[in-house]
Amino acid sequence: MDFGLVLQTDRPASRVVGLMRRAERNGFRYGWTFDSAVLWQEPFVIYSQILEHTRKLIVGPMVTNPGTRTWEVTASTFATLNDMFGNRTVCGIGRGDSAMRVAGRRPHTLARLGEAIDVIRDLAEGREALVDGTPVRIPWVTEGRLPVWMAAYGPKALALAGRKADGFILQLADPFLTRWMVAAVRGAAEEAGRDPASITICVAAPAYVGDDLAHAREQCRWFGGMVGNHVADLVGRYGEYSGLVPEALTSYIKEREGYDYSHHGRTGNRSTDFVPDEIVDRFCLLGPVDAHIARLRELRAIGVDQFALYAMHDAQESTIDAYGTGIIPALTD
Repeated sequence: MDFGLVLQTDRPASRVVGLMRRAERNGFRYGWTFDSAVLWQEPFVIYSQILEHTRKLIVGPMVTNPGTRTWEVTASTFATLNDMFGNRTVCGIGRGDSAMRVAGRRPHTLARLGEAIDVIRDLAEGREALVDGTPVRIPWVTEGRLPVWMAAYGPKALALAGRKADGFILQLADPFLTRWMVAAVRGAAEEAGRDPASITICVAAPAYVGDDLAHAREQCRWFGGMVGNHVADLVGRYGEYSGLVPEALTSYIKEREGYDYSHHGRTGNRSTDFVPDEIVDRFCLLGPVDAHIARLRELRAIGVDQFALYAMHDAQESTIDAYGTGIIPALTD
């Protein structure tokens, strides 16, 4: 199993770079960041510094979207980093949540997202692609490589990930839901004539190592609120009891009353009072080292290839170090 560290690009950027360096020293292979231009600093600028100050770490957004930047700009940015540092990037992409809504825009359609996946990958790897009907190729790209991993929850999005993406990002660590969603992605891949095993499965969730479970829950409760945004979209589209989305995912948002993006992904977010302890425990990894190892082994048995650790809490360094000394070695064959 691989491990990734997920951060917001808060200022100063030097701290983001420093935490990524610490993660690499502790055995993490991936460095991810949020990508929301209004709420945080521009991640691609910071990626260049992370890549410069690490040796093998692979970096990318968790997640970008088809609309913040034009597709040829996104592809050229990835290709430039790869040319400078040797194909050490990955493109995590989704419909767009905070990056779009904070700027007054709606998330993109799945059709638009699917088209963007193909175009960005083709351009970043040196192939010609149609950008809004115009044939485009980036002529200086040679030997480029850009895996594109798609974030998804709902049935249509999961099917799109299975048909198009090189990897699937699931932003929660509940084994029951992970099993259901991985099966949906791999089933769609098989129907499309792809090898289901070729799709990398990445589970991303907060992890907090420590014995004070009540404190850990309060530090990570924001995650249930963030996931609730996507769940609310699913309920609006499919209905709470449609049978197309597991009730284990949708039932907890009944008391949800809007969302404040100014506290997006942060401890103390006032828009997460509706999130019960049970959801925090199911969606996140909390507790002593042994509890993390047990959950990760369960996820690995389902087929998870990478666990990406959200570290937006008050124990960033100690959690990174605990993973490096006691958890990553236990999950690395």
